[in-house]
Amino acid sequence: MRITKVYTRVGDKGSTSLVGGRKVSKGESRIEAYGTVDELNAIIGLARTFNGRSEAEKNVVERVNELLEFIQNDLFHLGADLATLPDDRWEGMTLISTDDITRLEKWIDDLNADLPPLKEFILPGGGPVGAFLHQARTVCRRAERELVRLSGDAPESIENTLPYLNRLSDFLFVLGRWAAAKHGEAEYLWNRDR
Repeated sequence: MRITKVYTRVGDKGSTSLVGGRKVSKGESRIEAYGTVDELNAIIGLARTFNGRSEAEKNVVERVNELLEFIQNDLFHLGADLATLPDDRWEGMTLISTDDITRLEKWIDDLNADLPPLKEFILPGGGPVGAFLHQARTVCRRAERELVRLSGDAPESIENTLPYLNRLSDFLFVLGRWAAAKHGEAEYLWNRDR
């Protein structure tokens, strides 16, 4: 794919085109859903950027980067799927699958095994990598809610994408904790008495 022109003026009056050419309002639930997935991807890009600037051990920086790069590519596939009506999907189109969900579960288990058990809820923050991963987690939860809204009109849109986003938010939480620990970032705990 080659993009030669960034602006088209097509959306100047509040509409956009889905993959396949159908024009829809930018306020439609499908656009909200893939727009939120795009926002999530951008925040993960921020986490990758700050991870790359970290003084953590090289293997830690590389591991976090590798995991997040994988996720960013998954999110592009997921966004493309949401931007495409079922009849406009093409042969060989990459869709989120149960294998992608299983991969997230394995990563969660592997990272969590390396962490102390939680004794209290965590307050987001502590350092840039962990903080951006916590922000990504909350935007991922919003993407889930947008997808549930979309599923009323397009139930096919949630077959694997909703479980994937649900698992991804769990993964971002665990990776946020793991990255914070490995980067020497503080982990703020909720104080019930304040």
